[in-house]
Amino acid sequence: MDGLIRFSLTQRLMMLILVVVLIGFGWKAFNDTPIDAFPDVSTTQVKIILKAPGMTPEEVESRITALVEVEMLGIPKQRMLRSVVKYGLTDITVDFEEGTDIYWARQQVAERLSAIKDTLPTDIQGGLAPLTTPLGEMFMFTVNSPTLDLMQRRELLDWVIRPALRSVEGVADVNSLGGYVKTFEIIPDLAKLAALNISLADIQQALENNNRNDGAGRIDEGEEVLLVRAQGSLQNLDDIKRLVVKSDADEPVLLSQVAECRIGSLTRYGAVSANGQGEAVQGLVLGLRGANAKKVVAGIEKRLAELQSSLPDDVSINVFYNRGELVADAIHGVNKALIEAVVLVLVFLLLFLGDLRAAIVVALVLPLSAMITFIMMRQFGLSANLMSLGGLTIAIGMLVDAAVVVVENIVSQLADKSRAAVLPRLHLIYRAVKNVSVPVTSGIIIIVIVFLPLLTLQGLEGKLFIPVALTIVFALAGSLVLSLTVIPVLASFLLKHVSHDEPFLPRVLKRLYAPVLAWSLDHTKSVVMIALLLLAFAAVLYTQVGKAFMPVMDEGDLIVQLEKLPSITLEQSVALDKRVQQALLKNVPEITGVVARTGADELGLDPMGLNETDMFLILKPREQWQVTTKEDLKLKIRQVLEQFPGLNYGFTQPIEMRVSEMLTGVRGDLAIKIFGEDGDTLNELAKRVVQVVSSIRGAEDVITSQNDGAQYYQIDLNALTLGRLGLSVEDVLPQLRMLIQGSQVGTIYQGARRYPLMIQGERSLQKVVSLFAHARLNVAGNRQVQISDLATLKRVEGPVSIRREQGQRMSVVVANVADRDLVSFVEEAQAAVAKDIDLPSGYQFSWGGQFENQQRAAKRLMVVIPVALSLIFLLLFSTFRSLRQATLVMSNVPFAMVGGITALWLTGEYLSVPASVGFIALLGIAVLNGVVMVSYFNELLETGMAVDDVVREGAMRRLRPVMMTATIAAFGLVPLLFASGPGSEIQRPLAIVVIGGLVSATLLTLVLLPLLFRRFGVAK
Repeated sequence: MDGLIRFSLTQRLMMLILVVVLIGFGWKAFNDTPIDAFPDVSTTQVKIILKAPGMTPEEVESRITALVEVEMLGIPKQRMLRSVVKYGLTDITVDFEEGTDIYWARQQVAERLSAIKDTLPTDIQGGLAPLTTPLGEMFMFTVNSPTLDLMQRRELLDWVIRPALRSVEGVADVNSLGGYVKTFEIIPDLAKLAALNISLADIQQALENNNRNDGAGRIDEGEEVLLVRAQGSLQNLDDIKRLVVKSDADEPVLLSQVAECRIGSLTRYGAVSANGQGEAVQGLVLGLRGANAKKVVAGIEKRLAELQSSLPDDVSINVFYNRGELVADAIHGVNKALIEAVVLVLVFLLLFLGDLRAAIVVALVLPLSAMITFIMMRQFGLSANLMSLGGLTIAIGMLVDAAVVVVENIVSQLADKSRAAVLPRLHLIYRAVKNVSVPVTSGIIIIVIVFLPLLTLQGLEGKLFIPVALTIVFALAGSLVLSLTVIPVLASFLLKHVSHDEPFLPRVLKRLYAPVLAWSLDHTKSVVMIALLLLAFAAVLYTQVGKAFMPVMDEGDLIVQLEKLPSITLEQSVALDKRVQQALLKNVPEITGVVARTGADELGLDPMGLNETDMFLILKPREQWQVTTKEDLKLKIRQVLEQFPGLNYGFTQPIEMRVSEMLTGVRGDLAIKIFGEDGDTLNELAKRVVQVVSSIRGAEDVITSQNDGAQYYQIDLNALTLGRLGLSVEDVLPQLRMLIQGSQVGTIYQGARRYPLMIQGERSLQKVVSLFAHARLNVAGNRQVQISDLATLKRVEGPVSIRREQGQRMSVVVANVADRDLVSFVEEAQAAVAKDIDLPSGYQFSWGGQFENQQRAAKRLMVVIPVALSLIFLLLFSTFRSLRQATLVMSNVPFAMVGGITALWLTGEYLSVPASVGFIALLGIAVLNGVVMVSYFNELLETGMAVDDVVREGAMRRLRPVMMTATIAAFGLVPLLFASGPGSEIQRPLAIVVIGGLVSATLLTLVLLPLLFRRFGVAK
């Protein structure tokens, strides 16, 4: 280390050149670093989405989901297997261990899926979902036009806008929602078919055999070659109408004679409505995993601007969610706090050092450390987001610690006239730096070790706080190297004339501190007793501070989730949504617009039922609200929603919703999962859990999906009747599907656009049960038979959806918690559920959601923090070579916690993961101050000074660096206390803990540590 300091001071020009190179590389890394609102918190997750049109949930479960799950369960590195089964759809999620390569995982799933393809029903569609993440929803918009109907707008989205946006770098897919997907429909007249002895199968065969183009080869004609193309595909409705379905030399039967040919639409599984004005068409852009959100959004906006000229004149694209705005708000908030922190640090440096040049020398460590941090962030693939940049903000006060001690000692040495007269300036600077190099290095390494436990965090907390820890470690390591190399060089140039007078602030502090120190040294027992009482007081307060996983981060947006009766039709569901939207827009002035999505999306990434709606609220800027907080706004919205009986509702936010679904498969602070076999028993247990949990203080939006009550029209085919008519089940089922769901028998190609060609029953068959029961099917021998003659038809109730986890059925109760901490709420809920509900044999509870995350994080920190403390103790022992002195410095730790716990209690914040990170940071600063003080005591002891004089002189001399370190670290975090905007909720508990803890830690260092050193620091 001495050699490094000596080299820097002898090669000053080279060091300045290296500084310029560092700035260049740092600036490039800063510009190349991806920018996003949050770190990528997604796990390695592969989704399988399979669609089976017309199948009931139980059929889908037994014929598709169960088979796929069995095949997937053996994949290596698999952590969790979840599935949701709905009408005509199954969504299976395979979760892998952290660090698993996503492409390897997708390959494994794809191979297993292809292996069982032959055992699955032949008419299913789908496969692996796009390579995106739960945070991939980056851009949402509606396509508006006063002249185009819903089908035309959907066609415009599918064939013009979607292909254009998919070509943008970083876009995984564009989900089309709402409207009607255009089809060419053939509606057979069953009576005419019977009269002419034509079956539905004959029509299907005619359409399949007469809709194809092909190449026939080539013909040479002289010197030219002609490529032969056989054109036989259907192009439009006229072609379809002219198709011959029964050959006859005299009078062939055309399709138009036995069926109506028209433009229709696919059966819808969902819809979009907006602003209480009716249905709309929505596009949702999904970003690729790991894509740079800022660049992706910029690319989308640019492509839409280019596209506008090619769209019809009256078509407008209305953007209602733009991740770029959230990114800008989040980064702006962190940058603002960062700038304010730097200004405060500069002010206090100037006040403590009393020399503008010295303050500038110390302050230069900030931008240079930031450059090193950005270079390392680029190397480790970290994005610049509110967590990684928040880490830099947290570190601001600590970054100057090493430089402060170095420059303060340089100033002291240069101000010593007796030494300055006989020794060269560079030698004095070298000695000054060398004297403090060991304690400074030990102190910074201690702070680095303190943050290492964060690198072991798992799950969501790991994804959020590992970037924080890494940026702090990078910045601190950079500041240490700079403080021992560049800072002495800059000091040699800038500190030409050093004032021999002590600055005003340190003089005032010394005048105040001297009598306090003298009294403390004279009343040792009283001081120790007060300290122990404070420790006991903090222990009592700890039991009163609530515990939670993470503060809810305000994304600035709000989603209301609605759930209606399970048997509701899509049309009625949309109509109810429209009335809700109108009521919200009328009674809540803070809402300027609403976009609601009902049912499943086109890709199947969010498989909701027809009775479920996600209502995205577009809000005014916060300063225009009539209410002060988001909770007050939710209260106003609740009052409106309570006017609609039978409507269940809950609140969430776009990213919060997707992260909750990713981690636990459900949305909410607490997810109570009930595992078992029988669906009715699971539903009954879930309803009882809702009743119990709703009665607990703090419970909010306690719901379980209304999973029973879906109406089924069951057709029990009579095998004897079918046998008499020469029919099989396989003959009847395709005809039944054609009449209701419709069957695709081909594709109509119009340029690059493709439209399904469908055989479909009359719409009236889908609306009136009695008409369907009396509908006639063609059977062998030119005969017709009523459906009711072939089968028994009855209405029965069944499940809306089926949830499964690790191959087991489950039911879920979701609850949010308000006005109390999560852990105590769950403990009370667990006790109440255990007391009031007896589980049948084979059934079990699992408590998940945010609570599960909190328990995992607490368990991990309980292990790794003691390990870190042990490492610090070993480092202190190697620094001081004294067990008693290492123990003395470590005694700072519990007293630092006193202020942190008290601050949490006073502000009403909970002990969450961010607060725990604050305690970790506090621990490092407290130990660093102890190292600075005890190191100087040892220096004075080596001069032969008596212990009593050592603690008095040493404490007075080290007042300035200790106060500087504590004050600058505390005031560097003050901007985070008053910050607003996305992410500020996460950083505030951290700042509260550090600032409160620094008060008690500094008092201990200045008052209690001298007493303890005098008594225990040196062997008698």
